Amino acid sequence: MRTARLTLDRDFAVGPVDRRLFGSFVEHMGRCVYTGIFEPGHPAADERGFRTDVLELARELGVSVVRYPGGNFVSGYRWEDGVGPDRPTRLDLAWRQIETNRFGLDEFVAWSRAASVEPMMAVNLGTRGIQEACDLLEYANHPSGTYWSDQRVKHGAAEPYGIRLWCLGNEMDGPWQIGHKTAEEYGRLAGETARAMRLVDPGVELVLCGSSNSSMPTFGAWEATVLEHAYDAVDYLSLHAYYEEDGDLQGFLASAADMDRFISSVVSTADHVAAKLRSRKKINLSFDEWNVWNATRFRGRGRSPFEEAPRLIEDTYTAADAVVVGDFLITLLSHAGRVSVACQAQLANVIAPIRTEPGGPAWRQSIFHPFALTARHAAGQVLRVEPAGPVLDTARYGEVPQLSAVATATEDEVVVFAVNRSAAETLELRADLRDVGAARVVEATAIAEEDPHLLGGPDEEVRPRPLPGVALDRAILTAALPPASWSMIRIARDA
Repeated sequence: MRTARLTLDRDFAVGPVDRRLFGSFVEHMGRCVYTGIFEPGHPAADERGFRTDVLELARELGVSVVRYPGGNFVSGYRWEDGVGPDRPTRLDLAWRQIETNRFGLDEFVAWSRAASVEPMMAVNLGTRGIQEACDLLEYANHPSGTYWSDQRVKHGAAEPYGIRLWCLGNEMDGPWQIGHKTAEEYGRLAGETARAMRLVDPGVELVLCGSSNSSMPTFGAWEATVLEHAYDAVDYLSLHAYYEEDGDLQGFLASAADMDRFISSVVSTADHVAAKLRSRKKINLSFDEWNVWNATRFRGRGRSPFEEAPRLIEDTYTAADAVVVGDFLITLLSHAGRVSVACQAQLANVIAPIRTEPGGPAWRQSIFHPFALTARHAAGQVLRVEPAGPVLDTARYGEVPQLSAVATATEDEVVVFAVNRSAAETLELRADLRDVGAARVVEATAIAEEDPHLLGGPDEEVRPRPLPGVALDRAILTAALPPASWSMIRIARDA
């Protein structure tokens, strides 16, 4: 059994744990909204049609912010269709769906409040532009006395919604996107939209579209161009990434190493543009779409007929999927100094931690558990742990560290999150905790199944279990991390 080591020191902090790192995503896609979070007539629905069983699971998951209404959907969306008493039924060209608009902005804000999450709105910069974005912001955030704010009041919301986070379109570099644009076209439009939105509400925080993924042919050049147009007007630059096993378990378990490189590359590009513009401002990142997604099966589905709330990419997740999701969260925390917002896509049914059946139950998928435990216990400061140990040679990503780890610290507790990326070998973890005042282990939990392809489901076959053999002796923590495992070790601190 090989050994990996790390050292924790309170003086070596990456930054505070930002609760916005534990975001999610609700798009009008498949059954995320309809029969997902919203199903009037369901036995668990409240008077507004919100599924209370899903609300309870969303609270348990620990979601802090939810991005809405897309995604690809937003690039053809008329937001006015989703407010007021008259809701037209439209064709959604992004996902070839029938959109009834029974759920829109007003319902989303009410749902966000019921779920105790912060709303994150996206504006349509595909088929629409500056004026429509400003109209939407006026409707949402202006107190009253203007046309759009008075429409909100008329629709039953006397007080403004006060939405702070706004996305300037979605994946505008992608040829699949309705209204796809070149970097020059999008950068100029996004910059002008951002400046106009700040005239409506100076307090908004704005997210500029980065590349749809790091394999895009324009990756890097896109970020540099759009930032040069909009650097002074925005707060964040977005990243999106999805990963799948596709027959290579060992490569899949190393996926977070690619996410780590992706983040570092985008930070370097943003800082290059800052230097070029001689700006002291620092652009942070919004990783507002990430997850495990078996996209190969989806791409082979062909063109479907227009349907209302079809079953679309409802992946059932495995133990290995849960380990990789836990590793993504470790990576996001490790970059807490620059990644300020992150949204797992999506919340319900569509590649989601929560699944539902129309008229039936809601349940946790395997990927629910590492998210919920990390959101619940990661707090205080993120510590730089600098793990040292064996490496794995993968066909997909080259050499990657076998151990992925991060730690967080509050006045009362240190929590170590760790992933053994090896598909076959147990890894000994040795952590030096002398400089954090460690006292005793209060919990050691792992997701580790003998069969990494064991499926989760309504009966929760994949779930966290106690991690045996964890010891803390003279401030040295030791643990045997099983193959293909995610672990969380909570340690009480001396007063």
